[in-house]
Amino acid sequence: MNVVPDTSVVVDGRVSERVADGRYEGVTVYVPEAVVGELEAQANAGYDPGWTGLEELQRLAEYADDGEIRVEYVGRRPNAAETEGAGEGDIDALIRDLAAEYDATLLTSDGVQAEVARAKGLDVDYVEPVVDTDAAEPETEGLAVEEFFTDDTMSLHLRAGTQPKAKRGEIGEMHYERIADEPTSDEQMEELATDVIETARASSDGFIELSEEGMDIVQYRDYRIAVARPPFADAVEITAVRPVAKTTIDDYAMADELKERFTERQRGVLISGSPGAGKSTFAQAVAEYLNDNDFAVKTMEKPRDLQVGPEITQYTELGGSMENTADSLLMVRPDYTVYDEVRKTEDFETFADMRLAGVGMIGVVHATRAIDALQRLVGRVELGMIPQVVDTVVYIEAGQIHTVYDVETEVKVPAGLTAEDLARPVIMITDSETGTPKYEIYTFNRQVVTVPLDDEGEEPSGVNQIAKQEIEREIHSVARGHVEVELQGQDRAVVYVEEDDISYVIGKGGGRITEIEDRLGIDIDVRTHEENPAPTAANGGESAGSPQGEVVDPEITARHVVIRLDEHVGETVEVRAGGDYLFTATVGRGGDVQVSRGSAIAEELEDAIDRKQQITVVPA
Repeated sequence: MNVVPDTSVVVDGRVSERVADGRYEGVTVYVPEAVVGELEAQANAGYDPGWTGLEELQRLAEYADDGEIRVEYVGRRPNAAETEGAGEGDIDALIRDLAAEYDATLLTSDGVQAEVARAKGLDVDYVEPVVDTDAAEPETEGLAVEEFFTDDTMSLHLRAGTQPKAKRGEIGEMHYERIADEPTSDEQMEELATDVIETARASSDGFIELSEEGMDIVQYRDYRIAVARPPFADAVEITAVRPVAKTTIDDYAMADELKERFTERQRGVLISGSPGAGKSTFAQAVAEYLNDNDFAVKTMEKPRDLQVGPEITQYTELGGSMENTADSLLMVRPDYTVYDEVRKTEDFETFADMRLAGVGMIGVVHATRAIDALQRLVGRVELGMIPQVVDTVVYIEAGQIHTVYDVETEVKVPAGLTAEDLARPVIMITDSETGTPKYEIYTFNRQVVTVPLDDEGEEPSGVNQIAKQEIEREIHSVARGHVEVELQGQDRAVVYVEEDDISYVIGKGGGRITEIEDRLGIDIDVRTHEENPAPTAANGGESAGSPQGEVVDPEITARHVVIRLDEHVGETVEVRAGGDYLFTATVGRGGDVQVSRGSAIAEELEDAIDRKQQITVVPA
């Protein structure tokens, strides 16, 4: 008698079972190489069925050594296309062909395989698949890594060869601490990793979010688990995260105002805060509230880990792109979409596209200040469109709402300037609770500037500095020597220049200085350095603006002048040369300030570098 087993019975141990009870005594077992290849692939991926099947092949080899059966490996290994098509029956077809070639009985516990083989005239020995009576246990026992979690544990961090660690504590007060004395061994890590993947695969409460060589991301109940392996990581590592709090919108300050705001019309909202501050927890509360109040709510997440009710469908990348997901959601037409998290340029662009299409959008953004969340849109969305994309910024700190900003556009003269012809569209950022203007964002001489206002929303020092900078730039365009500017109120300044430059700056009949005054909306009095009551470097004293702050060494590249400020990411800083103010900028996420070469600011900065002036940076 000849027998060809398929993968299902090898995994279940049904071949050796028949040898052991005497039914297959003396038979020849033709093991398809297709079966071996499938088991090997599963074992390499860390799946238990692969290892179980290989153990069955070893038992058959022992029976063959004892002379009870004969074992031969036949056929060929499946190619990549056949392996990918395994679910469509490509490998099953190879096994049936071998059964026909060797005039053998096909042994299988796959009902579909058995019926197809019978239809092709093959002799079939069909056995019922093994039913695991303990199959329901993982649903109740859960994951092995759960034993590391306490009620206040937000995340677990395991790595081969190191002591287990966890983040524990209240929201906003998390502490990274060791939770065991003994390092985790390679064997323990492999067991835990396999348990995570197999439990999620088998359970209706879990799924594999991402599976690539060296990285699997699993969502199981309220746990999001990342399993990293070599070569992607230098050791096996497991990071498991879960929310430590479930809140409703009524648990937050300003709940009534926010509920009215979200329900009166679709909004564009950025929920911002530092890592672990409780941004996603608040986003979940908002999503649940909107769903309970008859709004169609969806989410866009990669990976999906918001803990929302079953009525809220959670979407991830479609075809590797959130832009594709957005296109699909626009067909679904949700009232609100929660986008967790908005990080890259394409995320902000997708967020803006959906908002401008009329969908209410709630984006979760990492930011150390409320204004920083909005500034991340600058350069990614046209400045004038920002209030249409985002009209509300909610800043979360230590699990509570710290600040809510209103965002709107107003055509006005920016605070600190007075000339009516300087009126322009200004993005006003106002504290929602007090109604006090906090920031203005607008273009000034082709630059986008973010200006903090004082408690009354009036005349910020930043505007004075920008005005001084613009006056200096205008005078430098006609003067050849050193220029000093002294502001005397909102609409008047005194400019000190070299005596030889007086005639150039004033111009014939005062025409040149009049043109400059008209452009800037400021009355300018031109004097020599000798008339300056304050000692300056030009008249023999110390520089009026002594170099202060952190000394930097700008790098000049083909396209930019770059100032590295790794410790000031997200901060607004002033750049000075020899103590004189040059410009104000926000340090980007990469830890640098980049000024495009060819711009007036870059030319002034390069000129200062050429003159060996000390370049310094101070907080704005």
